[in-house]
Amino acid sequence: MSGVFDISQIQNIIDVGIPHCADIGVKVEEISEAGVVMSLPYDDRFVGNPVSGVLHGGIITTLIDSASGMCIYVKMQKYIPIATLDLRIDYLKSAVPGRDVFAKATCYRLSKQIAFVRAIAYHDDPEDPIANSVSTFMLKSTASKPLNEASKKMVDKK
Repeated sequence: MSGVFDISQIQNIIDVGIPHCADIGVKVEEISEAGVVMSLPYDDRFVGNPVSGVLHGGIITTLIDSASGMCIYVKMQKYIPIATLDLRIDYLKSAVPGRDVFAKATCYRLSKQIAFVRAIAYHDDPEDPIANSVSTFMLKSTASKPLNEASKKMVDKK
């Protein structure tokens, strides 16, 4: 794995370049040729059912989508603008109230214009998923700067 693609650089891109993910506390746990693992801490702000304390599905979608996008960068070993084209999530069970959620994403195929990704959300064991996902991303989706360059400029302005 290239030294450019380390956890601290990808975490900086999330913290600076994707303010929503920074606000909700998304963290990069692991990167490897096999993919990316990210985490989301449990927070009462994300509860979808106040009676049970179960997380809203939208917050799990955000985690899965973010991990899925980041695994493309790791697979390609470069940063380019990408956009989610399609994201299908099957919710298999509720997240347990009070527990952090993890997402593991793998880019299993790259074509000239499309990246294909599989991801799961889980608590402790990827073999016991909360949700399963398949998605496609457009590569070189805009003429804008990649997130690593945009996030660097945002830091320089501060």
